[in-house]
Amino acid sequence: MIVLVNGVTIQAFLLRCKTLLEEGIGQWGLISLLFLGVFGAFGLGRLSALEDVKTPISITQAPQTANVIALAPGGFVVASRTGSVYYLPWCAGAQKMAQANQVWFSSEAAAQKAGYTPSKSCKGL
Repeated sequence: MIVLVNGVTIQAFLLRCKTLLEEGIGQWGLISLLFLGVFGAFGLGRLSALEDVKTPISITQAPQTANVIALAPGGFVVASRTGSVYYLPWCAGAQKMAQANQVWFSSEAAAQKAGYTPSKSCKGL
């Protein structure tokens, strides 16, 4: 016989706990506690499964790019051999020019040095 505090045995302690449970919560209370525990465990299991599915977020700094301007096949600006103005390759005047009459320059300064002036109808010049 094992004696706990104040001379109470284990059997007497268990009997006292059993009577307190029966009086306090009754049969339906015990069933409801059982269901509450089962659904709580199920919900926690679902939450832990969802945590594993999420992909981690990583924040990185985007690389800085230089302001690179792509050149058209012939250069940056185009002029006509018979005209006196130069255009950007996407302007309407440049697209109406015949291939044989096109003169390409790598910069606006090069076109101006050759005696051409910027077109007034081409935005961006």
